[in-house]
Amino acid sequence: MTNTRFQITERDLEQFRTEGYMVFDRVVPPGDLAFLRVMCEAMIVETDQRIDAGETDRVTEITHKGKRYFMDGAFPFFPELGRVVFSDYMARITRAALGDTVYHFKNQFVVKCAEVGMNFAWHQDSGYITEPHTPYLTTWCALDDVTEENGTIYILPWSRSNAGGHFIDHIRQAGTNDLMGYDGEDPGEPVIIPAGGMAIFSSLTLHRSGANITNRTRRVYLMTYSPEPMPLKEGTTRMVEPFLKDGKRVREE
Repeated sequence: MTNTRFQITERDLEQFRTEGYMVFDRVVPPGDLAFLRVMCEAMIVETDQRIDAGETDRVTEITHKGKRYFMDGAFPFFPELGRVVFSDYMARITRAALGDTVYHFKNQFVVKCAEVGMNFAWHQDSGYITEPHTPYLTTWCALDDVTEENGTIYILPWSRSNAGGHFIDHIRQAGTNDLMGYDGEDPGEPVIIPAGGMAIFSSLTLHRSGANITNRTRRVYLMTYSPEPMPLKEGTTRMVEPFLKDGKRVREE
């Protein structure tokens, strides 16, 4: 599906190049947004069923049943998600941020449950990939209106970060299993966007999220893209899915 009203300006790109992120109010068309919500709910049901059957623990890495979910492998589980992952609007975003060669390698639904959704510590997404790799692009798509009250993310611009645009070591936190890369006092910039909006940031950009203290679930679909194939790893859902070559889409759904 095409979103003809969505535009990326030179000002957006300059902020991405110098501060490591850019934010857009409305990217995902209503039809795709409704579709993503249905897929998200299906993933929650599937995840809870595996936990209840004893296939995985209630706390598995950074997923805590009934509190917050980081559900990897949504696209392999539901290939129809390709209509969003390889859409025209994602082609425009990834081309602008990464250049003419783009691969998709990971996606997940991130959910914070009503009233009990937990904080998530300051981290760089690259902190969760231990193998040497080229910095990549995270696209954080809000499936609900996101606010400080329901646990949106806060981004630390490179000019205010101890990392800048460089990788830093992370420390695993007891109790949550979060990796933490920053413990300073800067609260970051909150991402306040309506459903269908996106935060686009480098895997070297520090970000965190607050707790969900509202009475409604907060849902996000996260898609990551890289300028070269990312290292595969057994036991993970990483993929090497060519998306753009010479600036043109080689994968469409």
